[in-house]
Amino acid sequence: MSMFRTPQVILFSEDVPRAAAFYAGLGFSETFRVPAEGEPIHVDLALDGYQIGIASVASTRDDHGLDPVPHGQRAAVILWTDDTAAAYAKLTADGAPALAPPHEWLGRLLIAWTADPDGNLIQLVQHLPAG
Repeated sequence: MSMFRTPQVILFSEDVPRAAAFYAGLGFSETFRVPAEGEPIHVDLALDGYQIGIASVASTRDDHGLDPVPHGQRAAVILWTDDTAAAYAKLTADGAPALAPPHEWLGRLLIAWTADPDGNLIQLVQHLPAG
């Protein structure tokens, strides 16, 4: 029996509302917010059973004594889709950076790369038909 359950990734941001809005725009739904009113220091969002958290850099430093890195390619959020090219076109048209256009990988996947407003990588991926 495992002692752990309900894994979640937390991304650090200097602008929690902006980051939460970005993920909400991808179809994530907010499930938790602290504080409940006003400027949040932490927001959890879920999509298809996967939960991601956005935590304030300042709060993480002040409340927990940690020193998170707020920018750069520190993590990747993987989003499966039925149409990588359309998803990539939409995200980049909406202002997400165009890091790598859709390309075939391993002969069975179509992958593209962009990033969220804090520079965390977003991989868009779909299965290609066999054959």
